[in-house]
Amino acid sequence: MILFTLEHILTHISLSIVSIVITIYLMNLLVHEIVGLYDSSEKGMVAAFLCITGLLVIRWIYSGHLPLSDLYESLMFLSWSFYIIHMIPYFRNHKNHLNEITAPSAVFTQGFATSGLLTEMHQSTILVPALQSQWLMMHVSMMILSYAALLCGSLLSVALLVITFRKNFEIFSKCKSNNLQTGAFSFVKFKYANEISNALKWKNNNLISFRNRNYHRYQLIQQLDCWSSRVISLGFLFLTVGILSGAVWANEAWGSYWNWDPKETWAFITWTIFAIYLHTRTNENLQGSNSAIVASMGFFIIWICYFGVNLLGIGLHSYGSFALTSN
Repeated sequence: MILFTLEHILTHISLSIVSIVITIYLMNLLVHEIVGLYDSSEKGMVAAFLCITGLLVIRWIYSGHLPLSDLYESLMFLSWSFYIIHMIPYFRNHKNHLNEITAPSAVFTQGFATSGLLTEMHQSTILVPALQSQWLMMHVSMMILSYAALLCGSLLSVALLVITFRKNFEIFSKCKSNNLQTGAFSFVKFKYANEISNALKWKNNNLISFRNRNYHRYQLIQQLDCWSSRVISLGFLFLTVGILSGAVWANEAWGSYWNWDPKETWAFITWTIFAIYLHTRTNENLQGSNSAIVASMGFFIIWICYFGVNLLGIGLHSYGSFALTSN
């Protein structure tokens, strides 16, 4: 009872801390970045990471198994995985735009896990016979880590597409505006020569400002492309290990390496999508927005694989689904 109460306290403390961190991130996005606020947000993420780590350890102790047996526990582990990805650049003292992805992902995942929808799963139960295996830790942990990495990388690709679209739209608008101004110079007769000079200076200043914005935007796009590629590559490695270990476990439990279960089918689709993404990265002509489109498609495929199949509550991987908890 004491451990359960402590787990409940740590859950709400970590959720409160991350909510404050999200507020700070939004403030930094809306106004100029304040160094003190940024440092406080990073320390808050470290504190929240320690809280959720303690929460998972406590649940592991009183349940007797790694907390990955149902949807609630897997969501909490997914949130913890987002923290892990967030901590890597922090301890390397490397600032990047990954923080704006991992922090909201962690709080939204943890918030849903602790909501009233999954109340019946908060109490740990005895594992069903099929899950009482040493492969539970290997297979499920690799799959959840891969989901976290692939989701973060996909969101970075979505951000890349949004910025690229806005850049192309501004270039189109600028060209259209320049054409209109050129036409105006052809037909309008200025009364004084200094008016022409001022107009030309205004036009040149705008052009320089536009080029500077384009240069910084180009740098941002390159950073997003680089980080999304790195994170997705890591997630693809975890996903491959998770699928292979799951096949070995399935052979031990059910006598077959592959059964085309809904979960297995969508895991294979997910693997295929990101294999295509990594293949496009080998071609320079397909890098950037083209590969980002593939990764953005993968974002939705992951949620179908991880969460959608659980909503159906069918197949060999229906442990801890909504259908089972309602019985």
